[in-house]
Amino acid sequence: MNTQFNNDTHLTGTSPVLYNGRVTAPSSSRPVSRRMSSDIIPVKKPQPKALQTRALQPKVVKSAKAPRPVSASKPSRVPQVKKAPSAQPSTSKPTLIMIHGFRGTHHGLLLIAKYLKGLNIIVPDLPGFGNGPKLKAHDLDSYVEWLHEFIKKQNLASTPVLMGHSFGSIVCAAYAKKYPDTIQKLVLVNPIGAPALEGPNKIMTKLAVFYYKVGTKLPAKPANAWLSSKPIVRVMSVTMAKTRDKGLRTFIHHQHDRYFSRFHSPQSVLEGFTTSISHNVGEFAKDVPTKTLLIAGSLDDITPLSAQYNLVKKFPHAYLKVINDVGHLTHYETPEKVALYIQAFIKSV
Repeated sequence: MNTQFNNDTHLTGTSPVLYNGRVTAPSSSRPVSRRMSSDIIPVKKPQPKALQTRALQPKVVKSAKAPRPVSASKPSRVPQVKKAPSAQPSTSKPTLIMIHGFRGTHHGLLLIAKYLKGLNIIVPDLPGFGNGPKLKAHDLDSYVEWLHEFIKKQNLASTPVLMGHSFGSIVCAAYAKKYPDTIQKLVLVNPIGAPALEGPNKIMTKLAVFYYKVGTKLPAKPANAWLSSKPIVRVMSVTMAKTRDKGLRTFIHHQHDRYFSRFHSPQSVLEGFTTSISHNVGEFAKDVPTKTLLIAGSLDDITPLSAQYNLVKKFPHAYLKVINDVGHLTHYETPEKVALYIQAFIKSV
């Protein structure tokens, strides 16, 4: 699946639909209820309307203006959907392709996309997750080749800007090294800048390896229950969320409960995790000629800020922007700031 945004806010794909001028988010094949309290964005100020989810094949969505706030105490109504003619990305606007992180889906990046203006934005699901394609192997080379074929299939009039969050930053950095002429600029949000099996988190990483390996040894039903365990997902979510806003923390936990376990199989998620801890952006940095922007959270536990300062020095042409008082979940906790940095970077010469 992919999602693409433009100012008129439409989605197109195998079954094009028009979302009445509102940015919405396709989801799994489950029916969509008229009211979705778990997708409310609960921050102190009035919030944007909830994202509708609907299962679609690869799609295209246009970036809209910053969403109108709604009260966090009331669920947002789901916009009516009607069929529309298929549409192609505007050739007059830059294209941004956004790649999500491990165990995520495109949903996690939609808040950033809603704050971006004047761009064609494409947000696919990675292979092995959500509605992403299936791969024979979920190693880094396979992810890179999938991304290369995916970009070619978009038939873009000009080279896109490529953005990756977390594990997506590894995929995008490896891609930028191998296919630098196919992208205009590179954006890495919460990049994985240090080896996961080294440093202060190496014990937790080894425990996680054991956790995923156990999943592959169990029969299918118990394996999915083990790997989708709500208590374990909640521990991950609580650990990564840094905001003190109770409403926003609740929203983040709901998002993880809803989308964090949409992997295709125990084997695919183990392979994806193994790939995520076997590589880091630093491996490819010196060989990336593309102008690059790094966006990091000052409280990120996965890649500490000191490692981010070391990482940016490895790129020939890179800049680092730091967002204070946030960790690895900048896409949930500070999406507007992330969008502002991306917007300015794309406009820069």
